[in-house]
Amino acid sequence: MVEHATEKRQTTFLQQQSMKMLIGGQWVEAASGKTFETINPSTGQVLARVAEGEAEDINRAVAAARRAFEQGAWPRMTPARRAHLLLKLADLIERNAEELAELETLDNGKPIKYSRAADVPLTVEHFRYFAGWATKIEGETIPVSVPNMFTYTLREPLGVVGQIIPWNFPLQMAAWKLAPALACGNTVVLKPAEQTPLTALRLGELICEAGFPEGVVNIVPGFGETAGAALAAHPDVDKIAFTGSTEVGKKIVQASAGNLKKVTLELGGKSPNIIFPDADLKYAVRGALNAIFFNQGQVCTAGSRLFVHKSVYDEVLGNLTTMSSKMKLGPGIDPGTDMGPVVSQQQLERVTNYIATGKQEGARVASGGNRAGNELAEGYFVQPTVFDGVEDQMTIAREEIFGPVVVAMPFEEIEEIAARANQSEYGLAAGVWTNDIKKAHRMVAALKAGVIWVNTYNQFDAAAPFGGYKQSGYGREMGHAVLDAYTQVKTAWINLR
Repeated sequence: MVEHATEKRQTTFLQQQSMKMLIGGQWVEAASGKTFETINPSTGQVLARVAEGEAEDINRAVAAARRAFEQGAWPRMTPARRAHLLLKLADLIERNAEELAELETLDNGKPIKYSRAADVPLTVEHFRYFAGWATKIEGETIPVSVPNMFTYTLREPLGVVGQIIPWNFPLQMAAWKLAPALACGNTVVLKPAEQTPLTALRLGELICEAGFPEGVVNIVPGFGETAGAALAAHPDVDKIAFTGSTEVGKKIVQASAGNLKKVTLELGGKSPNIIFPDADLKYAVRGALNAIFFNQGQVCTAGSRLFVHKSVYDEVLGNLTTMSSKMKLGPGIDPGTDMGPVVSQQQLERVTNYIATGKQEGARVASGGNRAGNELAEGYFVQPTVFDGVEDQMTIAREEIFGPVVVAMPFEEIEEIAARANQSEYGLAAGVWTNDIKKAHRMVAALKAGVIWVNTYNQFDAAAPFGGYKQSGYGREMGHAVLDAYTQVKTAWINLR
């Protein structure tokens, strides 16, 4: 009965003739009247039409957020009240979990079992975690050397925050951005990815239902070149938080320079995943499979460079190819699906072009290597692909593919593999598989990446900071570290004489 009611609510949401944008607490059409289609990647069919935000809509949203910050109750609200609203939102997300999971799967393509078990629960956890921080954002007293001075700091919100999120984890990324910004007392303009706007818009409905003041959260769907660019360059935005490709991240930094707004970036990766011969190989192979094929490889931390010690390379490669060939491809909404489609026709072409390049440069396809056909031909399905015979300088070993493609390469010495793993412009994450604790600590120290997983992979928690080195970005998501990204420090000197 509960599932049936949820499906009915979801159908009503998808049957809207045109989904609007949230500005100043009101659901409105785009100023231009334009809409765009959001596609089900499992079928290639249109799911819904969505209001297409452009510069004028960004202007309206920023103005609403500015009014809410300067004149509204939100930044002056007691931290306990802000925490209460964040907790109420978390409860509403949990209450509508099945609907949100299905929307996420239909719009993004990911298997429903992961939307249910990971995306929605982690979103709930995120809002609850940062609700707890709302009452714990503190300044400090400073024992300065100047006589008769009482010196202290206040930690205050930045103001209006622009947030641009990607399409690979639409609901989770909205939570990663919104929860800490709101806990700190900021107001927000959120631009979801044009490929996957549905759960952000449904989240906007729940934000209104929870009772957030008008203008505190504004949601403007649209394209990066128009809405995203306008948000990044807007002179009345105090900060931009962006998750996406390194190429676009560089453009965000350039666009933000006009008013020197603060910027945090979580960008691309080409993460090394390293298996030593003393590892539990059965467990390590399963971990390597998850590291690259989870979410169709559309994960910034994907373990796309698999380094395996020469003595166990053939065994690991054989088991990996066998397991990958047994994965069930299918529509994400099918509970039995192990791997769904990539998100769009554009992404399908990108991934298959990289596979073709790998073949042309002399790498060998150990398994997969093609677009899926037959009954899946209408969707954007790519076989889970394992490359062997790969050299470090090959394109598929250097560039981020962002799809279900892993390149396997042998190594011999620990010093060799640390250097090879770090030979990348990226530095987001890395994995190490070993039962030697000394070796594990040596590798953690040697690897130049923001997150290192040992004997596990793709673990995330709202309390654990996440972010990259080098061209994988700067700033941190999650944990208390992210509070620095959404607050500024004011120092007060009081003369006591």
